[in-house]
Amino acid sequence: MANAFVNIFKIKELRNKILFTIGILIVYRIGAQIPVPGINFTALKLFLQSQSGGGNPLFEYFNFFAGGAFDNMSIFALGIMPYITTSIIMQLLLMIMPSLKRLSEEDGGRKKINQFIRLGTLPVCILQSFLTINFINSLPEEVVVMSPKILFYISTVVITTTGTIILMWLGEQISQKGIGNGISLIIFAGIVARVPGAIKQLFDKVQRGELDIPVVLAILIMFIFVIALVIYEQQGQRKIPVNYAKRIVGRKVYGGAPNTYLPLKINPSGVIPIIFANSLLIAPSTLSSLFAGVGWIEAIGRAMTPGSVVYMIVYSLLIIFFAYFYTQVTLNPKEIAKNIRENGGSIPGVPVNKVEEYLTKILNRIVLPGSIFLAFIAIIPTIIVALIPEFPASFAYLLGGTSLIIIVGVDLDTMSQIESHLKMHHQDGLVKKGRIRSRNI
Repeated sequence: MANAFVNIFKIKELRNKILFTIGILIVYRIGAQIPVPGINFTALKLFLQSQSGGGNPLFEYFNFFAGGAFDNMSIFALGIMPYITTSIIMQLLLMIMPSLKRLSEEDGGRKKINQFIRLGTLPVCILQSFLTINFINSLPEEVVVMSPKILFYISTVVITTTGTIILMWLGEQISQKGIGNGISLIIFAGIVARVPGAIKQLFDKVQRGELDIPVVLAILIMFIFVIALVIYEQQGQRKIPVNYAKRIVGRKVYGGAPNTYLPLKINPSGVIPIIFANSLLIAPSTLSSLFAGVGWIEAIGRAMTPGSVVYMIVYSLLIIFFAYFYTQVTLNPKEIAKNIRENGGSIPGVPVNKVEEYLTKILNRIVLPGSIFLAFIAIIPTIIVALIPEFPASFAYLLGGTSLIIIVGVDLDTMSQIESHLKMHHQDGLVKKGRIRSRNI
């Protein structure tokens, strides 16, 4: 392993990519500490701490995807969630609008779709900025010190919207010039940055006698076991054998390669279902806090409060839905079957006209348990906080559930890209076997 890390910095291209990525993430973390003008930072901090300490997990979720930037009401307070929300809307439109679907399949079509997502992120940012400002204005008067309030509205909308656009650009720069997926790494960095504070909070509770050491050790052992399960699930694959007929083009023979497989992951959508579900479920609690006094909105907000039974059920169902939805978008059995036929391929024992049906059946079989596993892992922290109220919610949400899946998924994806660069330059991989191994099922 030590030799592998030495080899990483021996390769100039890979070294530059990693250093560039680290530099961008440092810029992100610096920006997350710069508050917007017109805020009494101390008063805001005390209020949010009182809410978090009172067992309300809503503020933990605000900070979760913003990497603590909402806690500081910084220029990156909205985080990258407006971009993710717009991506969800665009994916839904691709499913229901054939014209957009055809556009995405044309040459350069994916680039146009990404441009639409960028443009759509702007109004979503503005809307979420107004909602955030309404929430801030509902806090004690000493929090907002800028007068008149119209200046606070205008400046905060402009600054926070610009902050999200900058984050979106930084993520794209990482994807293009760095290593790993930029948007995922920004979320990853925000989660990791909050781990030291969560650990300190846990130790403080143990020292004060609010938590027994055996209980803490039991939960930590459980988290380690869950991490092993998540890694196993993220790496699991179903390999479908595909035979390709030989083709002669000029003097060269193409196809006929032995032991060709179509790898289908247990969890093809990765952390996307978790992120999509979270982005939707934050809305009810946010709206109920902004529109206090409207009965039906408050009723929905109470029912969908993080930690409630209704919330966990809806959360789990949304994760399963988005797992199937995103798999259909990225791994369409019809398109896969078409590509196999066009390249002269066949699956042993499966008639050519039944390939699509066979692939659909296989995907349904592996995605269902994978999505149920995702949902189970995601609600573990909520269950722990409900059963042990003294256990810090910040620690549970950071080292379990959603954040755990994101950390493991992003880490494995980044390691896989580094592994590919090392092998391309004829260097040993990051593990003894020379590759990031996948589990067969």
